[in-house]
Amino acid sequence: MKKIGIMTTGGDCSGLNTVIQRLYRGATLRGWRVIGILDGTDGLCTTPPRVVEFNNETLPIENARLAGSFLHNGRADALNFETAAENGKLEHFNKQLRKSLLELKLDALVLIGGNGSLSLAWCNREIYSGLQLVCIPKTIDMDIPLTDKTIGFNTAVQQLTSFCDQLMLTARSHHRWFVTQTMGRDCGQLALNAGIAIGATAILIPEIKFDINSLISHIKNAPTDYGIILVSEGISLRGHSGRPADMISRKLTAAGIVNRTAYPEHTQRVGDTTAADRILATRMADCALRAIENNETYVMTAINDCKCETVSLADFFDAGYVSADPNIPDVQTSDAYVSPDDPLLNIATDMGIYIGEIK
Repeated sequence: MKKIGIMTTGGDCSGLNTVIQRLYRGATLRGWRVIGILDGTDGLCTTPPRVVEFNNETLPIENARLAGSFLHNGRADALNFETAAENGKLEHFNKQLRKSLLELKLDALVLIGGNGSLSLAWCNREIYSGLQLVCIPKTIDMDIPLTDKTIGFNTAVQQLTSFCDQLMLTARSHHRWFVTQTMGRDCGQLALNAGIAIGATAILIPEIKFDINSLISHIKNAPTDYGIILVSEGISLRGHSGRPADMISRKLTAAGIVNRTAYPEHTQRVGDTTAADRILATRMADCALRAIENNETYVMTAINDCKCETVSLADFFDAGYVSADPNIPDVQTSDAYVSPDDPLLNIATDMGIYIGEIK
């Protein structure tokens, strides 16, 4: 009988509980034993490791739609790669992870994480030697190379769209513009997709340079005197500091444009998991279990050309824009961004949305 572990790491998002439940369901049908590791890597840093053994009542199917992670993703004072590096305990931390995984006697570990977690797994792959490591990509940022979809992104777009739909009503009532700041870190996919969905007047993302005067002119010449300007949290404005939405808002106010700022914040990372994300979670769980059956290791599940298959973690890492991790010395992270060829950029322009100075 195989014994597999499931661990969620990094930021939470909708869809985590779905993929956990589907992994358990598929594994038990194969006669495997399933344990969940609590609080990510922090759960492996205690003696004994903090785990929960799954049964049919551990995570009922009706709760699989809920946001967040049943296994938790760590706490503020959790010991993880970043905090271990800050405290000079990285070597001890790595040894503890290895020791705990050996104690658990796992045949395979399914790691559900974002691009940072997956990059760390590859950069520290010796920790997982002796077991099969299969990764599943989840993030609302959609910044993971070699996959067209990540668990949680669709629900986040829906959450942000719903938030802006309500803002649009009060914007119309008061002839007012709302500068709304989205999550996404250095990737503009969340803002771009939600902006198309709501019919935003402007979408500012880190990948596309914008001119503040062109933005102001665009708003002043818009067919309405109200609307939404979506601003990704990763943008910058030369010579200005503070939150991006605040910076843009101050410029609009100086130009005589009545506006307010709005911050959906962590509502983008919650919400009942959409059907699309549930289907994606199920497909990726099934793909991960098949990978374990086929004795694959150091792989990631991925959706490409509508097919769900595994790709090697080495290929994942090399396919992105590899940069130094700002918080962990000698470690790099692989990122994906909005491509200059993304058809949504031209669609935005065709729909009269200011997207920046695209060529």
